[in-house]
Amino acid sequence: MATKIAKTGIRREKGFLYYLDKRGNVSRAPMARGGGKPGRGKPTMIAKVGVKREDGWLYFIDRDGDIARTRMARPGSRRRTARTARRRTVRRRPAAARRGTARRTTARRRVARRAPRRTARARGRRR
Repeated sequence: MATKIAKTGIRREKGFLYYLDKRGNVSRAPMARGGGKPGRGKPTMIAKVGVKREDGWLYFIDRDGDIARTRMARPGSRRRTARTARRRTVRRRPAAARRGTARRTTARRRVARRAPRRTARARGRRR
């Protein structure tokens, strides 16, 4: 759930991209549409807010035109229960054992293969 940081009440116009710039102010820039030339207009500052950003938060302009923030989704940050953590440690084998089994299976495969058939021409040379 997002929390509101500052109330600006911006009304959006079509064809513009609204964002929070480096200084924490709300700016807008013309968007490129339909795969044509990119919008070349310079970004203009709409509202001077001066929001101080914190790491791990995503800042955006919500539907009401106010500045809001929410926690960033980080890969691997899903919470594990004690049961799943225990299950993973029990099933896991040491790295050396895993590597050893992989080598054995490839060695077995090599032995199981047949030698390539020699052609009649190659047989004739050998005699």
